[in-house]
Amino acid sequence: MQPGGSALVFKILPLLLPLFGILHGKRYTYKWSSLLILLYFAEGLVRGTSDQGLSQQLAIIEALLSAVFFAAAVIYVRNTRPQ
Repeated sequence: MQPGGSALVFKILPLLLPLFGILHGKRYTYKWSSLLILLYFAEGLVRGTSDQGLSQQLAIIEALLSAVFFAAAVIYVRNTRPQ
């Protein structure tokens, strides 16, 4: 395997699992995907503090994007809860 090549699939595949539910606005999908995204947040923080150069910058972006998704998912779940 090449560094950063085919192993990248293992980082992308879990993100495709909730895609259908997210696109269709399913509350349950938002709930469990908000937990899934925390793994990406943690990985971004670890790589952002330990790597150097472009890898570090991309890791910081990963952490920021995952934090934005987490906040948006929590807000969506709160706003769509049954009365």
